[in-house]
Amino acid sequence: MLAPVLTEAAAGNTVATSDFKAALPDLRLRLLNAQFDLSTAGFPVVVFLAGDDRVGANALVNRLNEWLDSRFLDTEVFLQTTEEAALRPRLWRLWHALPPKGRIGLWVGGLFRHVLAHLDGELSETELERWCAHLRVMQQEWVADGALVLKFYLHTPAAEQRRRLKRSTKGEEEAWRYDKRDWSIAKSLPEAIPVVERVLRETSVPGARWTVVEGTDPRYRDLTVARAVLASLEQRLAAEPERQDQPDAAPLEAPPPATVLDHVDLSVSLAKAAYRKRLAKQQARLHTLAGEARRRGVSTVLAFEGWDAGGKGGAIRRVTWALEAADYRVHAVAAPTEQERSFHYLWRFWREVPRDGQMSIFDRTWYGRVLVERVEGFASTGQWQRAYDEILDFEQQLVEHGSVVRKFWIHISPEEQLARFEARAETPYKKYKITDEDLRNREKWADYVVAVDEMVVRTSTPEAPWHVVAGNDKRHARVEVVRLVADALEQRLG
Repeated sequence: MLAPVLTEAAAGNTVATSDFKAALPDLRLRLLNAQFDLSTAGFPVVVFLAGDDRVGANALVNRLNEWLDSRFLDTEVFLQTTEEAALRPRLWRLWHALPPKGRIGLWVGGLFRHVLAHLDGELSETELERWCAHLRVMQQEWVADGALVLKFYLHTPAAEQRRRLKRSTKGEEEAWRYDKRDWSIAKSLPEAIPVVERVLRETSVPGARWTVVEGTDPRYRDLTVARAVLASLEQRLAAEPERQDQPDAAPLEAPPPATVLDHVDLSVSLAKAAYRKRLAKQQARLHTLAGEARRRGVSTVLAFEGWDAGGKGGAIRRVTWALEAADYRVHAVAAPTEQERSFHYLWRFWREVPRDGQMSIFDRTWYGRVLVERVEGFASTGQWQRAYDEILDFEQQLVEHGSVVRKFWIHISPEEQLARFEARAETPYKKYKITDEDLRNREKWADYVVAVDEMVVRTSTPEAPWHVVAGNDKRHARVEVVRLVADALEQRLG
C-alpha cells in the first residue's frame, strides 16, 4: 500500500485557493472546539510529522500552531540528538516528550534522519531493526493505554524538490527557507525511498498506522493533515466514555505446587563480626567498580521490591554507602501523583533513567503494575497482563544501551514480617512506617506469592535477572545485595 505512494511520480493532488479559504472557518472552529473538549478527556494525543520535505514540514507545523490553541499544544522537534539524549536509550526522548492526558503533542522529524544515518553506515542494520521494533512496542503500549496516536509522512517527489531548489537559487519561492540540508535530502531521496517504505511498514501498528500525504501543493497538504487530525479527534471524543479500561480485582488463584519463593532458604544468617568484615570488603569492591563504571560511562539501574518491612531500605543504604554521592540517585516510589496518573505508568520511570556513568536505584518500581495494582485491583486484568511485555521491552532498551540492570526481591516469612511490624510500633522513629494498609496487605499474602512467582518467572532474563534474596536475617541480605551489585558491575566491565 505504501510503496506506490513514495515514487517519483507525483499524484498531483491540489486544492484551489478559493476552496482552501472557504474550508478554513469551519475547520478552525471545529479544531479549537475539539481541543477544548480534549482538555477534560482522559487521553493524550500524539501527532507524528515525519517526511522528506523539511521546509514543508516546518510550514505545516506553523500552520497547525496557527489553527490550534498553541497554549495547549506541546511542539517537539527532533533534530540532532542532544547531549542529554545521547547518554540514555534512544527512545528516552520520546517518553520524555509524551504529553499528559488532555493535551496534544506535535512531534516533528527524526524518522528520515534515522534513514539517512542507516544509508551512511552510522546506524547498522541491527540497530535499525531494534529501533523499529521498540517503536512498535512503544506505540502499542500507548494505544493500549488509551492514547490517540496519529502519524503522517509528508512526501514531496525528488523532481519537485529539485524544481523548488533551482527556483530558490534565483531568489524565488522564499529562497531564504532553503539551505544545504534540502539539497542533500533531494539528492539522497531516490536511494532513501525503499528504506523509508520499509520503516513505515515496520512501525505501523493497529491504531497507529502511517498516513502518507503528498506535499507538492501546500494547501492540499495542510488541509489533508488538519482534517485527518480533526476527524480522528472528534471520533475518539465521541466514543471516549465507552473506552476506559475499568480496574477489577484479580481473581484469587491458588499458588502453584512450588514457587520461586519456596526455594529460598530463610534460615541463613550472619554473625555480627562476620557481617562487618564481609560488608566492608564488598563495599570497598563496589566503590572501586562504581568508579570505573563512571569513568567508562556505564550506567546502572537497580530495582528493589519485596514484602513490607522486608529490608529494602536497609539494603539500599548499604549500597549507597559505597558510592560517591554524585554518582547515584535513589527514587522512593509511592502511589502515583495526580500528574503521574495523567501519563502511561512507565513514563515516571523513563524520566529517571540514569545518564551514562550514573546509577538509579528504585525503592519500589514499575513492577507495581503486576504486583500491588494486580492484587489490589487498581489495574484491569488487561492492563497488568500487558505489562509483562511492556516491562521486558523497557528493560531490553536499557540493556541494549549498555546499562547494568539488576532486580532484587527481598524475601521474608510472614512471621518475621509480623515481628518487625511489632518492633516498629515500639520504636518512636519507626512508628511512621506502619500503616493500616501494611496490616491489611498481610491478609493477601497468598495472592502476592502468586503474583511474585509469575513476575520473576516471566521477567527474569540473562541480561536483567531477578535475585531473590533471603531477608529474615538483615545482615545476610545486606551483604548479599552489595555483593550481587558488585558482581554485576564486574561482569559488565570485564
